[in-house]
Amino acid sequence: MTPPHPLAETVQVLAFDIFGTVVDWHGSICREVQALHPGVDGDAFARAWRAGYQPAMARVRSGELGWTLIDDLHRLILDDILPRFGLAHLDEDQRRHLNRVWHRLDAWPDSVEGLTRLKRRFTITTLSNGNIGLLTDMAKRAGLPWDCILSAEVFRAYKPDPATYLGVARVFDLRPEQVMLVAAHHDDLEGARGCGLRSAYIERPLEFGAAHVKDVSPQPGNHLHAASLTALADQLGC
Repeated sequence: MTPPHPLAETVQVLAFDIFGTVVDWHGSICREVQALHPGVDGDAFARAWRAGYQPAMARVRSGELGWTLIDDLHRLILDDILPRFGLAHLDEDQRRHLNRVWHRLDAWPDSVEGLTRLKRRFTITTLSNGNIGLLTDMAKRAGLPWDCILSAEVFRAYKPDPATYLGVARVFDLRPEQVMLVAAHHDDLEGARGCGLRSAYIERPLEFGAAHVKDVSPQPGNHLHAASLTALADQLGC
């Protein structure tokens, strides 16, 4: 058996990005949209919804909008894209139900096993821009065994604001280097490293669907690189 990576002895908390890293947002939204509205291109709808994510957060960061939960930003984006997909007729109940698809996202096949194994050795927590209610509903439905749920909502700042990464260390009374961010996005990991956290990249080539395979080649800077959360557990001796 390969010895655990040396960081297994110094890191105490693993903080996880959620959308794309732990759960399959694209596949989940695509499946639900196609079930509810068979005439709609679920792939295009899911990607259009996600494409509004960063611009919506930028409106909050700029001060155009006050502090806003991701649930509410998702709804703003949804209302904006519905006419483009012939769904402007949806009533309030239908829009609310569809918006809560983000609470019903399916985990990647390796996520529950990987998290369960990692939990034996480390404290595992979310660190997501998603709000607490969303993350809690998702965890309950998907069986994600978090020790703690931390969100941008706690810090009133979205990643990659340093307040989020350093906030995890503060919550657990740890030095930044005792916390590792686990994510499928290099910009998120770069933000964490800039605050002194350790970083683990998880390959999710199908994050945007089989028609839009993502480059998951190793990039310099990350402390660990794994094909899945179970592979990460192997590397950390769990």
